[in-house]
Amino acid sequence: MGFSMVIIGVDPHKRMHMASVVEPTTNRRIATLEITASLAGYRRLLKWAGGFSERRWAVENARGLGRHLAQWLLARGEVVDDVPSTGARVRELSRGGRRKNDVIDAAAAASVAALQGEANPVLTEDLTTVLALLDERRNNVVTQRTRLVNQLHALFRDLMPGGAPTDLTATIASRLLTGVRPAGPVETARKQLARDVVAEVRDADQRLKTLTAQIADTVAATGSRVTEVAGVGPVVAGRLLARTRRASRFPTASAFANYAGVAPVEVSSAERVRHRLPRGGDRQLNFALHIVALTQVRMRGSSGRAYYDTKIATNKTHNEAMRCLKRRLADHIWRLMIRDERQHSAGPGGHQGATLQSSAAGSTPTTSSSDKSLPEPATPDSTTSRPAA
Repeated sequence: MGFSMVIIGVDPHKRMHMASVVEPTTNRRIATLEITASLAGYRRLLKWAGGFSERRWAVENARGLGRHLAQWLLARGEVVDDVPSTGARVRELSRGGRRKNDVIDAAAAASVAALQGEANPVLTEDLTTVLALLDERRNNVVTQRTRLVNQLHALFRDLMPGGAPTDLTATIASRLLTGVRPAGPVETARKQLARDVVAEVRDADQRLKTLTAQIADTVAATGSRVTEVAGVGPVVAGRLLARTRRASRFPTASAFANYAGVAPVEVSSAERVRHRLPRGGDRQLNFALHIVALTQVRMRGSSGRAYYDTKIATNKTHNEAMRCLKRRLADHIWRLMIRDERQHSAGPGGHQGATLQSSAAGSTPTTSSSDKSLPEPATPDSTTSRPAA
C-alpha cells in the first residue's frame, strides 16, 4: 500500500476486537477493521493486515483480555507490543478530545507503541508462564486455607474454653474435636461444621503439596540455577522465574533491580543523606527477594549474613542493611538468569558469550553493588548496547 512501516493497534473486547492502522511518522489513522473475538475473526484480521508488508502490532492489555490474540499472533511470527490500558486511555484524549470510541482506543494503542513510551514486547509463553500459573494457584489455595483455619478458630472459640492453639492444623483440630461433647443442638451443629472445615483444610493441604511438587518439577525443567542461591527453594525460585520471564529483557542489573523495586531511592534533606526502597515495582518479585534476604540473614554461616553484618558494623540500621542485601541479591540473581539464558541459547556443547563479573558460587554476589540509588548499572554488565528503556 506504499507504507514503509505501520503499527496496527487493537482494542480487545469480550465479543469483538477493533483494529486501527496508524502510520508512525505522521500518527495518521489509515484504516480500521472490526472483527469478532473468534479464531475466524483472527484469521480475517491477519489476512487484512497482510496488505501491509511491514507491520507490528500494539495490543491493549495483552496480559489480560488481549492475551489470546497476542499469543495467536506471536505463534504466526508477528511482532506484538503490549500497551497498558491506562496509557492508551491517556493518549486517546489527546487524539479525540473528549470523544471516546473503540476506533480511537485502537488508534491510541498504536500511537503509544509508535512513541515507544509505555509499550512492552509480548513474549511467547513458555515454562515461566506455567510457573506463573502454578504460583498464582498456590497463592489462592494458601489464602483459602488461611480463611478456613480462621473459621476453625471461630468455631473452637465457642466449643471449648480458650479456643484452639494458635498453630492450628487439621490433625490438631481433629484431636480437639474428639474431646468435645456437645450439649444441645447448637453445639452439635458447631461440631459438625468444624468437622466439615477440617476436611476442607486437609484437602487444601493436599493441593498445596501437589502444587509445590509441580512447581519444583517445572523449575527443574527450566534448568535454572537460581536454586543454588542460599534461601531460594522451589517455590521462591518459581516466583522469581515467573515474575522475571526473560532476564535479557532487562538491559542491565540496575534495570532489573528497578523493576523489582529494590533500587534505593534518594530521599535526602539538607545535610542528611538517606535512601529508601521505592514503593513501586513488581511487588511479588520484591517479596520473593525479601524472603531470600531474610532467610540468609537468619543463616549464621551464609555470606548474606556476613554482608548484612558488615553493613550493621558501619552504623546502618536493620532496614538499611536489608535494603543493601536485597539490591545485591537482585544483581546476583539477574546475572545467574542471564547465564542460564545464554547457556540455553548456546545449546549442548556451546559456550557462553561475555562473562559477567559475579561469583555464582556464593549465595550473594562478590561484585561491588552500590546500596545507593544508581542511575547507571552497578557494574558495566549489560545484555545489550541499547540504553535502558
